Amino acid sequence: MIRRRIGRHPAPRGFTLIEMMLAIGVLALILAMLASSFSTIAHSKVHAEGRLMVDREGRALLWQLGTEVSNAVQTPYALSNVALLGNGHMGNGLPIDTITMSTFSAGHRRAITGMTPENIVTYNLTPNRDRPGCYLLQRSQQSGLLTSTPALQSMVLADNVLSLHIRYFDGQRWGESWDSSSLPQGQQLPIAVAIQIQMAAPGGRVMDFATQVTVPMGIAQW
Repeated sequence: MIRRRIGRHPAPRGFTLIEMMLAIGVLALILAMLASSFSTIAHSKVHAEGRLMVDREGRALLWQLGTEVSNAVQTPYALSNVALLGNGHMGNGLPIDTITMSTFSAGHRRAITGMTPENIVTYNLTPNRDRPGCYLLQRSQQSGLLTSTPALQSMVLADNVLSLHIRYFDGQRWGESWDSSSLPQGQQLPIAVAIQIQMAAPGGRVMDFATQVTVPMGIAQW
């Protein structure tokens, strides 16, 4: 006697091991691509914010240095015989100049009369041991009104400077250095000074900042 099964359905079929491994592999690939995209976006954001900070820092440094140069003054005091002294130096194939000047505008300080006391200010670069290839931009200041040797007040303005290039215009040509102590009376200040600063930014980028300022007391002497 033959029995027939009425209404029997085939057993449901599950995923095979190979199909599960393929699905997991595709999912892992998608997650890896997403993680890489998120990491790239995060790094780009960090680098963009870092470059923005360097841009602000560079503009502030250029403004301060330019302001002090434009307010350079020749003074009769013994400790301020050199009104403006600029030396050209090279480091790692780039200019790392120094400048010393007697100025009426010392940094960001303001006086009630609108004019601060006279100060002797020096800008120079020293190697940054923590960041090879970069320099520390240091600013030193001392009073130009004291008859005794005053103590220097130094501070680091930036730690990521690559170069500092300063040129001086005497009315006829641009020079790489300036020594007002060796010039005749009445021609001891340049008419204009060009300043260029290079700074390292995140991502290996180099940012340039440049300006050209006139020296009113230099123009008046000519």
